[in-house]
Amino acid sequence: MNTSKFLSILCIGGILLTSCSNDDDNPIPVNEEELITTMKVSLVNGTDTITLIVKDEDGADGPAKPEVTVSGDLSTNTTYNGTIELLNESETPTEVINEEIEKEADEHQFFYVAGSSLNMTTAYTDKESDYKKEDGTPFTSTNPVGLKFTVTTTDIGTGTFTVTLRHEPNKGGSGVTDGDITNAGGNTDITQAFNITVK
Repeated sequence: MNTSKFLSILCIGGILLTSCSNDDDNPIPVNEEELITTMKVSLVNGTDTITLIVKDEDGADGPAKPEVTVSGDLSTNTTYNGTIELLNESETPTEVINEEIEKEADEHQFFYVAGSSLNMTTAYTDKESDYKKEDGTPFTSTNPVGLKFTVTTTDIGTGTFTVTLRHEPNKGGSGVTDGDITNAGGNTDITQAFNITVK
């Protein structure tokens, strides 16, 4: 190899190393996912409260199996007011993940999917503008979030009711505002199918 070629290679290598070093000095900020160990869905009609709970001590990616419980059956021809609570119980005191979702309401949306044998529908009852950003200013969009919703039953049936939280979904996608997860995209923060009976 002659001297001019060797110097050229050294020069290019130096430029590449310098570029990598500059990238390390200015890393792209990463918004780390929160660990969710518990999701509690409460369905309330008057004095009747049904709770759907999944507990997973090491989160969705860990080896421990989740514990899923459903406290009772839903009644036919009834509307329930639903709320969701997400917790990280590996922290002391327990971290309430809802607070992060509210501050990033424009980046999160829950989706509810009832199996075909379940005669029930859902509807959002909250929107981004119900919540405030990290700096305390309110969101202006009326896109849904889903920390609050309703479930309305009709006839008897048994099947799965799946609750999914997506991070950075395509809120402008076809049907997404109405709760259709098909075109939502984004990343799944947590999802769980609960076995439900309406009678």
